Amino acid sequence: MIFLAAGGTGGHMVPAHALAGELRTRGHHVKLITDERGAKIPGLFDGVETHVLPAGRLGGGVFGYFKAGRAVLAGRRQAKALIREAGADAMIGFGGYPSFPALLAASATGVPTIIHEQNALLGRVNRMLARDAKAIATAYPRVERLKPAFEDKVVLVGNPVRESVSRLGEMPYPPYDDTSPFKVLVTGGSQGASILSDIVPSALGILPGSLRARLQVVQQCRPDEIGRVRGIYISLKVPAELSTYIDDMPAKLADAHLIIARAGASTIAELTAAGRPAILVPLPSAADDHQTVNAHEMTAAGGARTIPQAHFTHETLARQIEALVDDPNGLANAAARALSVGRPHAARDLADLVERVAGGGSPLLVGPALEARVHSDVPAQGMPA
Repeated sequence: MIFLAAGGTGGHMVPAHALAGELRTRGHHVKLITDERGAKIPGLFDGVETHVLPAGRLGGGVFGYFKAGRAVLAGRRQAKALIREAGADAMIGFGGYPSFPALLAASATGVPTIIHEQNALLGRVNRMLARDAKAIATAYPRVERLKPAFEDKVVLVGNPVRESVSRLGEMPYPPYDDTSPFKVLVTGGSQGASILSDIVPSALGILPGSLRARLQVVQQCRPDEIGRVRGIYISLKVPAELSTYIDDMPAKLADAHLIIARAGASTIAELTAAGRPAILVPLPSAADDHQTVNAHEMTAAGGARTIPQAHFTHETLARQIEALVDDPNGLANAAARALSVGRPHAARDLADLVERVAGGGSPLLVGPALEARVHSDVPAQGMPA
């Protein structure tokens, strides 16, 4: 029996879902421990037994810490009961506070644990759990905030994505020339992003008329913004498909020539696995500014352009789009560069690691391609705009 612990946002839930699918195809029984938010994300974990447990989030002063502590203890107690009832060969945590009680319970009952870090900076919960973990699976070869004492536990596997996304990297980039439709996908991640609703439609509206006439847009919006954004696109006479949640993301990625997005871990993983160029706008309030760090590898490879939110204006975005489109090979080259840093087999490689740990073997004997030296406490490099 393999337990997965993930919750909160899609950034934690999607890779857990991808791993669950891979493990189930290998004949393993899988159970999910999550929180209320994670359980409500549509389209994930069909057929997987799911347990919603309390999980506190640190913050909010003395009362907030007290409340969080009570929730963690309650979640740990319930998780221990689940482990004893079902038995567990391993517990894999995907970071975030919802995974904390389950991983504590696993360690307390002698169940080997693996933590998976989706970001290029080790998250706070994973930093607290790293000491007891048998292995630390990472999505990037360079991970900040990882103590040197734990580097010998690190295995580079990538960030698991759905198989339907990983297959896109094996397909050609969508045909594009100066007469074909120019398809743009705009997504702010599972929580949406108001800045994209505020800036993107107006930026597309100031593109040259010949380019604007060929635009086809798919954009995710927050529920309270979708009417306003639709009105802007109607006034611009730009065809736009708007929704609050993109259920068929693999199909939208397959069609897109350019993605404008936040730099969440799952977004980066999908873009690089599929081989799609992007303009990234990291969320400045993300913990430890980890989205800026996430964007570095793809941007340095030439697969993306990163615009800090403070400089993300209509004019700046329009200039970046024009620069990509004006070069006949610019978009296709950027797509190939994005693909060059993708890790489409992350679910397979993480499942290999899980099987080795669950079987009592060494977590590091999973093949030379999965071993990497992880540099810790190195300042993030500046992002080219």
